Amino acid sequence: PPRPAPHPPAPHGAALRGARRELAGAGDTGGLGAERTAPLAGLVAAFIFAVQMLNFPVGAGTSGHLLGGALAAILVGPWTGVLCVSVVLLMQGILFADGGLTALGVNITTMGVVTVVTAYAVFRGLLALLPAKRRSVTVASFAAALVSVPAAAAFFTALFAIGGTTDVSVGKVLTAMVGVHTLIGIGEGAITAATVGAVLAVRPDLVHGARGLTTPLKLRIGGELVDAPAAAPAAPAPARSAAALWATGLATALVLAGVVSFYASADPDGLEKVAADHGIDQRAQEHAAAGSPLADYAVKDVADERLSGGLAGAIGVGATVAVGTGVFWAARGRRRADAV
Repeated sequence: PPRPAPHPPAPHGAALRGARRELAGAGDTGGLGAERTAPLAGLVAAFIFAVQMLNFPVGAGTSGHLLGGALAAILVGPWTGVLCVSVVLLMQGILFADGGLTALGVNITTMGVVTVVTAYAVFRGLLALLPAKRRSVTVASFAAALVSVPAAAAFFTALFAIGGTTDVSVGKVLTAMVGVHTLIGIGEGAITAATVGAVLAVRPDLVHGARGLTTPLKLRIGGELVDAPAAAPAAPAPARSAAALWATGLATALVLAGVVSFYASADPDGLEKVAADHGIDQRAQEHAAAGSPLADYAVKDVADERLSGGLAGAIGVGATVAVGTGVFWAARGRRRADAV
């Protein structure tokens, strides 16, 4: 679908600086350790890529898919989260002709920055109000992800009002976009909460949004509850545990993109549906990468539709985890070099 004309500058500079701090400091809490945070962030990007292939129906011939900003921000931090979504959108545009290359800045701002900022603000606000428990992290994740999707839809409408090239009422576009994306947000919230909850169950130390969220142990002395003495810092998790988590996550992403994606809804997503219904796509042009051997998530010259789509999904996961890990490794390494 066409995107608005203005192209806000991609906020990669600020995101890189923030990600350096997040990636370099991730080992301070007994988690993976700084030397393994880059592969973890790369895995998060690959997982988002895989789940974005799983369009789910939301009614009236419309589907939705994960945006991933909330999930990335909660798992690896907001700055790193922006880069995760950016890597996903870059891979989709270059390899699969999905999302305009000239509109990459708009797409990153809308689906990366807006979703991350909105979700993380809601997430932190709710955690400040809820009890300091793991369940609160899951509840806050659901709400944050849900709100982030219609927020991105509203931001898109604002860009359309500034640079739209078709004569369509902004009010109608806003109502349609926010309405359908609120429904999509429910699915986004469910996926985000389920994923965050799963990681919390096995390695809560790896969830950026849950760091420091511990309830002090209380002792009853003389009929009164007092704080127990602080426990010794936990030893870092063994490398084997981190490797097993990474391998499990990668295998899950490959199965989702290579197998489960075949059963995804074929209905147009929320933006495509609104664009078609309101004539916003009248001036749509063929994608610059339409001749890519992986265009439209299918391997060229592979006749079997299931095999073609599965191979394309697996290639996408591999490319995303490789590029993402490289980006995050470079960002973390730059931080270390600056500190020397």
